[in-house]
Amino acid sequence: MADRKKMKTRALLSAAAWSAMALAVTGMVTPEIAAAAERTRHSENRSRDRDRPDFRNRSNGSARVQAPSRGNWSRGDNNRQTRSRTPDMTQSRRQAIRTGQEQRERRQKVERQRDQQRDMRQDRRNDRRVYGTDRRNDRTERREERRDNRYDRRNDRTNNRYDRRDERRNNRYDRRDNRTERREERRDNRYERRGDRRDYRYDRNDRRNWRYNNRDQRRDYRASRKWNRHSWRRDKRYNWRDYRTRHRSTYRIGRYYAPYYGYSYRRLGIGFTLGSLFYGNRYWINDPWQYRLPEVYGPYRWVRYYDDVLLVNVYSGEVVDVIYDFFW
Repeated sequence: MADRKKMKTRALLSAAAWSAMALAVTGMVTPEIAAAAERTRHSENRSRDRDRPDFRNRSNGSARVQAPSRGNWSRGDNNRQTRSRTPDMTQSRRQAIRTGQEQRERRQKVERQRDQQRDMRQDRRNDRRVYGTDRRNDRTERREERRDNRYDRRNDRTNNRYDRRDERRNNRYDRRDNRTERREERRDNRYERRGDRRDYRYDRNDRRNWRYNNRDQRRDYRASRKWNRHSWRRDKRYNWRDYRTRHRSTYRIGRYYAPYYGYSYRRLGIGFTLGSLFYGNRYWINDPWQYRLPEVYGPYRWVRYYDDVLLVNVYSGEVVDVIYDFFW
């Protein structure tokens, strides 16, 4: 409540202060305004009395005194010296002043209109210039874009033509290489068959000499006829499956070439008798331990047959042991 009373008191004091200030300003300005109004009213009364026709006939009220020329002075009934002017001349001068002012205003208006029209023409001219510049730039950009597109299409056609030419040339080279490879493959096959026949003749002679000339070898042969295919599989040293899992590249030894042309894979079993060309020395596995196979002795040899491994008696051609899908 105390704060609210203080605020109301402050508001009232502010209003009183502003009212006092307004009264002081009004008191200062009012005499000057009154004096100016009095002078204006006195001037208007003098002008109105001077324009009246009977201004100079106030004494007798009947005779009209001719207005003196400009510059002459006469006394009236009120003993006041006045300068006489005719009403017609005053109205003409006022009309002339009014006409001059109207002409000046008309000229000013015309000049303003001309300035506005000049500015509008200049703005239109600038707009046309800017619009023309923009259109020229647009035409230039479209022209350059069309030229670039033509160059791009031309380059694309040229590149495609070169690519097709290179592709045809590469195809010709590939066909030529394929023909050369097939020709070399046939020649190698002929050489291999020729070598197999030679090896067969040599092996036959060696077997004949071994059979009839070396009794100790015949004794070893008779002693090694019984091969136990189960005992070596129980030996952990020859766990070829785990070893192949860790060394997969070792079991990729390339393509198998059959000794006979047109021969295809047939699944062989134990007791099957092979032809001599299937277990020639070119099919032998000279290092069985490399593939975790047991060492062989006597007439037995580990022989590759496609992806299988056969243990073959090279003297009789009998299959003693077999591992299917040994190689990749």
